[in-house]
This record gives sequence, structure tokens and C-alpha cells, in this order.
Amino acid sequence: MFKPFLLSAAVAVALSSLSSQAAESAETANTTTNEIERITVRGAYFGKQNADSLKTPTLLVDVPQSLSVVTNEQIEEQGFLSLADILQYTPGASIGQGEGHRDQMTIRGQSTTADFFIDGLRDDVQYFRPLYNLERVEILRGANALLFGRGGGGGIVNRVTKTASTAEAFTKLNANIDTFANTVVGIDHNAVVNDDQAFRINGFYEQLNNHRDEYDGERFAVNPTYTADLSDVSQLILSYEYIDDDRVVDRGVPSSNGAPLEGVDETFFGSSDLNVTTLQAHVMSARLSHQLTDIWSINTTLQYADYDKLYQNIYPAGFNAAENTVKLDGYKDQTERENLILQFNAVGQFETGDIEHTLLLGAEYGNQDTNNSRRDTLFDDSNDDQITFPFSDPLIIPSVGFTDFVRDRQSEVTFSSLFVQDEIKLTEQFIIVAGLRYDSFDIDVVDAIEAANGPTDGNDGFLGRKDTETSPRLGAIYKPNDDLSFYVSLSKSFLPRSGDQFLSLSISSQALAPEEFENKELGVKWNITDNLSFTTAIFEVLRENGTVTDPNNPENSIITGTETKGFEIQLVGYLSEEWQINAGYSNLDADETGRVVDGNIANRILSQVPENMFTVWNHYQMDDKWAFGLGLIHQSEQYTSLSNNVEIPDFTRVDAAIYYDISENTKVQLNIENLFDEDYFPSAHNDNNISIGEPINARLSISYTF
Repeated sequence: MFKPFLLSAAVAVALSSLSSQAAESAETANTTTNEIERITVRGAYFGKQNADSLKTPTLLVDVPQSLSVVTNEQIEEQGFLSLADILQYTPGASIGQGEGHRDQMTIRGQSTTADFFIDGLRDDVQYFRPLYNLERVEILRGANALLFGRGGGGGIVNRVTKTASTAEAFTKLNANIDTFANTVVGIDHNAVVNDDQAFRINGFYEQLNNHRDEYDGERFAVNPTYTADLSDVSQLILSYEYIDDDRVVDRGVPSSNGAPLEGVDETFFGSSDLNVTTLQAHVMSARLSHQLTDIWSINTTLQYADYDKLYQNIYPAGFNAAENTVKLDGYKDQTERENLILQFNAVGQFETGDIEHTLLLGAEYGNQDTNNSRRDTLFDDSNDDQITFPFSDPLIIPSVGFTDFVRDRQSEVTFSSLFVQDEIKLTEQFIIVAGLRYDSFDIDVVDAIEAANGPTDGNDGFLGRKDTETSPRLGAIYKPNDDLSFYVSLSKSFLPRSGDQFLSLSISSQALAPEEFENKELGVKWNITDNLSFTTAIFEVLRENGTVTDPNNPENSIITGTETKGFEIQLVGYLSEEWQINAGYSNLDADETGRVVDGNIANRILSQVPENMFTVWNHYQMDDKWAFGLGLIHQSEQYTSLSNNVEIPDFTRVDAAIYYDISENTKVQLNIENLFDEDYFPSAHNDNNISIGEPINARLSISYTF
């Protein structure tokens, strides 16, 4: 693994020395090329060379961590409609099926449904997040507790939303439709009230359809924002978002003989009446930014979010090819959650003698109230939550209903955090990044079913645990010149025993320490030109006391340790004035640790972690009117669960696009996904919930700006 990294580093050094010589000859012609313009809005620099999620005005080349930024332009250009689309083009990240009702991702071997953020604040309810109102998406890889708190053992995804701007008034309308009649319409309207105030509204509606039988649905969202420049040094941003999602839940196909069942690409293993998920979400936020002095700036954000999520389904739990029978299972799950989060950041840029500092001081407080209930399916013929019956296409579902509550819990989480980080520029060549975060996490759970049963079984229904954790971050950077950096870093994170969604606390687990994550990373970053960047890294992620899905019972979890060793490389930017590229490769070796069977070490390979992933997207501008795009996604085989009994085969998918500017204001594009009609399986949830990739699919889009 070190060989490709060392080769990449050597190439970077050699080429950088050439670019440095050219830069020196041009230095006298432009003495301001290395100056950085400070933008105080929301406390961060903007553009391709920095990220909002870092909370400090730090160039990406000076960040000792792997990080990818996907802009709104790239989202539109490639026709992305979901975070899964984005993650498929991100090195080190793979997508999960999410049981057909939520975003789920695996970064550096760590699967999560909750490590999602919006403008730096938690957005941890399980749902499909739309992209209609985004400036960009930032994917940070490696443990991130210092900046984001608990979780994030493998990485996090931060969505940065569009806000009202006083720069100009505009309206952009867009619409698209694909081969399967999936249709999207949207609007982005920015109105300038005066020199100091602006109002913006983003909205979209999507009619959901795809290649699978019975699948349909609709979703829409609207996001008005208001910006007020209160003074030359103060700004207020108000935002409200409403999301409504109603769709059929599709959990794919079962397996047979250790592989996905073939010949059922369109067969729906469920009921279009019972397989339903709905979401109504209200997310409100207020952000105040203020430049205190030439040295210090502060920002404070208050967010209130209210989520109401329903999820019910029947799904395949097994297939017997010899008897031609299928087993079904199911349940109905409802979650209501209210989040109240207050975050404060202060950034100071100053010098002590000859040493430069970028000091980050922060605090965060949050309260999360959750009500969750579950009912199992009850099949009349089996009088059980599961049933086995003859397979037919389409399935003839036996009569089924739902039981009384098998889970009925209310939880209250209160967390508070303090953190400090200093970026210390010792010399022009050496930078140290050091920080520490303190978190207090307190959860109280009322289990209504256990409370009704009484304390005679040892569980009175009242559970709780308080954890206090410190999470360090340490990085060292060596810069031979302004555009090249070598770095080494160590970071840690933790996850309380209540899990991603506060549902896994029990009599036994409440006595256990939180899960711990440790990320060690060695990398190189090089800005080849102002418009082209190269990054590479090797890393190791250790997880102790980890919780993973029990392959023998997907509704339960088991405790284990894991280790992921990996290498990744990414090239992003312009190879020429006409040719833009985004290419990435990752190699991951992810295994559990500490498993012993019959006295022998018997560690298994982690699920949904392809060993090799390679992606590339090319955009070539032929003239003022015409452009085309060509992309490729390759994933090697992967296991569907920790059992290692079922394997998804490798695949290579080719995508393409054609762009034509009818006028300065009107643009059309045709995106073709899976150009060569590859049969493939992009993701899974377990051994018998395996998603089928779409066949060749064309999407025609048009946008008009005025």
C-alpha cells in the first residue's frame, strides 16, 4: 500500500519543483497572487480551495485530512439527484441501500445513517436528502469529532445551502425528465431588496419513477432565505426549509447460492400498498456573523428542526431455489424527532512573534427529543411476522397486517461541547494543527413496553447513560512551496451506546463504554495550477467496541472491532481550458478484529466495502455552444453482510452527457446513465436486500435564467 503512495508523492515533488521554478519567474509580474481575500460571510472562505465545514479560513492544501468538494455546477452537470449519486463519484466512499427509505453511506469501512450535516449542524434523521438548494457538498474523510462531535468515525457529509445575495437579482427555472418518466421541476429566485437586504427562494418537485415494478412516489421542498447586512461587519441569515417525501419502499431482491437472485430485475418483493415511507420536515435556522476586529470574527447559529417519519414495508428474507419459495418479513416504524442546536465559533488570526496562528474556539449545545415505535408484520396464514410461500412473478402477497407495538420508546438527548484548535504556522514550511474537543452526552430513555411490564424482569423501562469524552486532533504539515504540502495526522472520535438513532440502549449496553474511532493518515496535496489539484493519502481506521448488524438476525447488532487500511488518490480541475476532470481511486482493506472461533482467529471482511473503486468524469468544452461529458464508475466485488455468505459482483458503469447552450440564458443537456446497459448491483442492506442498478437511462434537462 505504501508503494503507490510513495510513487504519487515522488511524482508530486518532481512536478512541483518545475512548477515552482515557473512560479518564481512570474512572481515579480504579479505580487498579489498569493494574497488571500477574507470573506466574513458565515466565517469561511468560499471557492474550490476551501470548505465551509472546516470552520476556519483554511486553504485545502493546508488541511491535514482528505476532503472532497462537489459544487452545485458539478451536481447539475452530472445530473445528480441524490447524495448516493455524489458518493458514488467520491474515493473511499460507497453507498448502502438504506432499506429503501434513507441515505446510508460507508466511508473508510464505517457505515452510518446519521453522519450528515447541513451548514455544519446535525441533520441525523433517516431520510433521502434533496439537492435542490445546495451550493456544494463537502465530504470529509477520517474521524471528525473535533469539528462535529460524536460519530463521524469514517467521515461526514456536510451540505452547504444557498443563501440570499445582494449581488444581483435573478431567477432560474429548470426541468428534466428521464426514460422512466422520473420528472423534476425547480426554481431558484433571488430578489435584491436594497444594498443591504436580499430574499431568495429555492423549490423543487419530483415525480419518482424508475425501472422497478410498483415503484413510484413524489417529493417536494421549499427553502426561503433572507440575508441582511446589519453593518459593514455584521450579517444575519435566516432560513426555513420544508420537505415532504412520499414514496414506495423497494428493498431489492434476495440472494440465491451466494449471489443476487437473477432474472428478477423488475420483480417487486413487497406490496405497493404496504411498502410506504413518508417524511415531513421543518428546518429553521438563524445565523449571525460579526467581525469583531481585524483579528477576530465570530458566528452563532441556532437551528430548530422537526421531523415526522413513517416507514413500513415487507421485504425479502430468503429464497429457496430448490423449492421455488420466497420468505418475507416486515415491520412498521415511526419516528418523531425535534432538534434544537446552538453553535458558536470564534476565529482569530494573529501572530506571536514570528509565529502565525489561526485559532478556533467553539461551543455547541443541543437537545434532541425522539419518539420511536415499531410494529411487526403478522401474516394470517403463518400467524407470525414471517411467511414462506411459492414464488411467482409478480408476487401474490398473503394476507397480512401489523401487530401491537413491539417497540415503543421515548428518548431525550442533551449534549454540550467545547472545542479549541490552533493552526500554528511555525515557518513558511512547517504548520502544526492541534486541537481538543470535550463532549458531554446525556441520554434518558423511557421504554413504554418494559415500564408497563413492571420491574420483575430486571428492567423497569427507564434507561440512561451519561458519557464525557475528549477527542484530540493533531496534524503536521510540511510545505516545500505554497502549492504543495505533505501531512501526517491523528484524530479520534466516539459514538455513544445509544447508537446513530438513539435506539440501541439496553440494560446490558448502558454499562458499556462508547465506541471509539482512531484515524491515522499520511498524505500529499498539490495545487498543480490555480485550477487543478492532486491529492493522495494512506490511512488506517481502528474501531473499538464497534456495533455492526448481526448477519444471523438483521434486526439485532453485535459488538466487534474493525480495522480499515486504505489508499486513495484524486485529481480535480482543468487539464486545459477546454478539458475538466474529476478522477478518484481508492483501495480499502477492511476487516473485523478480535473474532475467535474454536480457538482460531476468524475475522471477516466488512460488508459493503469494495476493495477497489475507481471513478472519473470528464467535461470537454468543444466551442461556445457545445460540450460533452464522459464518466466511468468501477467497483470491485463486495459482501452484502458480515456473514460473508453473499457477494455482489464487480461492475463498471459508463455515463455520458451532451450540453448545448441555445442562448446565454437557455441551456439544454442530455445525460445518459449506464451507457452500455450494464447489469449491476450498486448496493445492499443485508444478504437478502440487494438493489438492482438502473439499465440505460437518458435524462433530458432544460434551464432558463433571467
